Amino acid sequence: MKKVGIINAPISTVIAHLGHTDMVTVADAGLPVPNTTQRIDLALKPGVPGFLETLEVVLSEMFVEKAYVSEDILTKSPQMYAGIHQLLGDVPIQLLTHTEFKKLTGSTRAIIRTGEFSPYSNVILVAGAWGFNG
Repeated sequence: MKKVGIINAPISTVIAHLGHTDMVTVADAGLPVPNTTQRIDLALKPGVPGFLETLEVVLSEMFVEKAYVSEDILTKSPQMYAGIHQLLGDVPIQLLTHTEFKKLTGSTRAIIRTGEFSPYSNVILVAGAWGFNG
């Protein structure tokens, strides 16, 4: 049995298999999941687990060199954007239209679906090289 870190087997496996520039999405409960992308569904009820809580856990084991968010988060859920920015620190965050964001999720290795109901609470994380985080 795993001693520390992420104990969710599908998330742990996806992160362990990431190569440089591979992407993973952490999403709210409403983001559509393309048929081409693995869905890791954590949603239990509205708000559980929360988006920022889930993102924090993912970031504890993943090197991230860049992130993408929908520009709509700035006006619809600015507190979530502030939380993403705080958790990512110096990692650059690029804004996309929501249409571009949803299209890009089809290229991610997995979408981790949370129980978050705050609109546009989604982020695509781009894996960095070993030892590089930002």
